[in-house]
Amino acid sequence: MPDRDTHDTSSPSEEPGTRQRTGPEAASERRRRRAQFLRDLAEARELRDRVQPRRARTARLRHAMRMRTFRW
Repeated sequence: MPDRDTHDTSSPSEEPGTRQRTGPEAASERRRRRAQFLRDLAEARELRDRVQPRRARTARLRHAMRMRTFRW
């Protein structure tokens, strides 16, 4: 049985050394990708709220209840 420690865990489409990038260009790329992800996530939430208004209303009420019971 082959050792499990010897296989490569990186994805085949990923170039070697791309995970170790540091510096301002890596940070700005990370921020750009994160901003795009958050925009997509917000868009998906808005779409879900339009498609399922009852679930959205329930989620809003649940969130309001959580905020009311939160102690500073």
